[in-house]
Amino acid sequence: MATKPVIMLACSAGMSTSILVQRMEEAAKELNRDVTVLAIPTIEAIHRWQEANILLLGPQVRYELDRFKKTIKEEIPVFVIDQMDYGMGNGQKVLEFALQKLNL
Repeated sequence: MATKPVIMLACSAGMSTSILVQRMEEAAKELNRDVTVLAIPTIEAIHRWQEANILLLGPQVRYELDRFKKTIKEEIPVFVIDQMDYGMGNGQKVLEFALQKLNL
């Protein structure tokens, strides 16, 4: 991957993921990984997913998973963030999960 990977987080309004984004960015610095982490509402993510290498949905919008998978058609991986990691704001675990799924 020539450019740095973009990890897109999507939730209802893009607000609840902002803390997780900060923690993921901190973890990326500690792990010396150059990534971009974005948090946006699902209504926007359904139109902007092409900007990402992986899309992670907040657990509260897991019901959107099928719609995103139908739209994206396996062009990028789409997963629901682990509820425990999300709730605890475990940026390192969510970052490592995304990087593993991207084989990075």
